[in-house]
Order: sequence, then C-alpha cells, then structure tokens
Amino acid sequence: MNKPLFSFEILPPLKGNSVFKVFNIIDKLKDFDPAYINITSHHSEYVLKEQPDGLLKRVSTRKRPGTVAIAAAIQNKYGIPAVPHIICKGFSKEETEYALLDLNFLGISNLLLLRGDCKSLETVQQDPELYHEHATDLQAQVNLFNQGISLDGTRLEGIETPFKYGMACYPEKHEEAPNFDSDLYWAKKKVEGGASYLVTQMFFDNEKYFRFVERCREAGINVPIIPGIKPIVFRNQLHVLPRVFRCDIPEEMAAEVRKCRTDKEVVEVGVEWTKHQCKELIERGVEGLHFYTFMASESVRRVAAEIY
Repeated sequence: MNKPLFSFEILPPLKGNSVFKVFNIIDKLKDFDPAYINITSHHSEYVLKEQPDGLLKRVSTRKRPGTVAIAAAIQNKYGIPAVPHIICKGFSKEETEYALLDLNFLGISNLLLLRGDCKSLETVQQDPELYHEHATDLQAQVNLFNQGISLDGTRLEGIETPFKYGMACYPEKHEEAPNFDSDLYWAKKKVEGGASYLVTQMFFDNEKYFRFVERCREAGINVPIIPGIKPIVFRNQLHVLPRVFRCDIPEEMAAEVRKCRTDKEVVEVGVEWTKHQCKELIERGVEGLHFYTFMASESVRRVAAEIY
C-alpha cells in the first residue's frame, strides 16, 4: 500500500524571534519527505500603547510577520515546496496583490487561500471596498492575477507560472455556516472556482471525516480532501480546541485525557490517538495527511516515525 503524502503547517516566528525556531521544527520532520510545508499568515492588530506623556495611543502591530519571507527561506534552504497562507481578513486587496507579486518573483507557485480570523478586526479592516469578505472573493483575485490582470484592470507582465492553490473545508461545519448543506455548497464553489484540493479543519473523529468525504463526492466534489491532523498535548485542549475550532473530541479520547495528571501524560494519549487516526485513514486510502504542528512538533515526529 502506497503511503499518503506527508505535509505539515508551521507558524512564522513571533516578531523579534529567530527563524531558526522554524528551521528546528523542519529539521525534525524533513526526513519524512514532506510534499510541502504550509506557512500561516497573521493580520495586524490594533493595541493601546502608553506614550511618554501617559496617554494611550492606538498603534498597529503584527505579532507574526514574514510569511512570504519564511516561505522563500524554506524553499531556498531545504528545497521543499512552501505553501504560504494567503488570507483576506486583515489584508487589503492591494496588500494581497503585492504579496502575489513577491511570491511570483520568488518562484513560489503554491498557495492555500483562506478567509482568516475576523474576531479581532477593526471596522476599517472590514471595508468591502478595500478588503475581501470571503475566501471565494480572494480566490477570484488570484484567478485574475493568474490571467495577468491587476486590481485596476491593467496587464501584469511576467506571470509565467500561474498559482495553484488549495482551500479549506470543514468536516464538522464552519462555525458561521447556517447548515451543513450550505457548507457543502461553498466547498463546491471553491472547487468549481479552481481549488485543486481541499484541506480540512482539524478533527479527532475519523467517522466525521469519512461521512464528509462521502457527501462531498455525492455533491460532485472530486478533488483530494486532505485530512488535517493535530496531536493533543495539553489537558486544557480538551476544552479549548472544541471552543476555538468547533471540533468534537470523542468521549473515548476525552476519558483518557481526563485520567491524565500531567501534560506529559496527555502527550502520550495524543500520540497514541493520532497514530490510530492516521493508520485508519491510510487504510481507507487518503491521498495525504496534513499535520498542524503548533506546540506539537515532537508528537508529529513520533507519529510520522511509525507510519511513514
């Protein structure tokens, strides 16, 4: 049986931190022959900073800059395809165009297009004249860019390698979707618009993934649907992950986590559960496994060592 493609997602380092923290994660996982590495993107936020006169001033800050630069560094250092996240929330249409230009110059031709988190956005960052509302709107801009058409309608020269891209999907329904059928409708729109694959939000119950894929196929969605996998590593994730990512944790797994007295014990539960998940997914013929490594890169390494 052929092994599925291995890929993983990393975060750019916090502002002021060394890129070697990113390289250390890649060094742990590069021996498993990753097909690509995702690099997340994070919009600016407004914070209040005290001034010398004691007054507070609103200033814009980005905690994790450098998605494009990190992608270039990875491809240059490791020769592994980098897939930067391009998000529409918090990034203007013009900023997106310049990011696409930079990526084109750098020879980075694979993207993951996402809406991004909008909970902390200022009102001005949601102006529909300046910012896209949905990932499918962002997708339309990338499609025009691929045709050599800029935002103002003028021609773009030198777009020799059009971008290929994947987009997100949700086995347990997006938190803002009115119903599951609506979620499927938009997943199909993404594929009809040019997405060459879909990658799922993290999930811990394989049956939900299998049912989701079955419904996608019935709806005519025939691109690869790559499962997104995350090993649990902290006791509080039993409550945090369902709240933040709207994913259920099976009672069998929750019961094992509740038995743990330390996070070290939780790591072992997470590794074993993830191994079980991955082996079952492989048996059912998935084309790839995509791992979310944040705070869990060592767990991902242990899982990959057994299944790859």
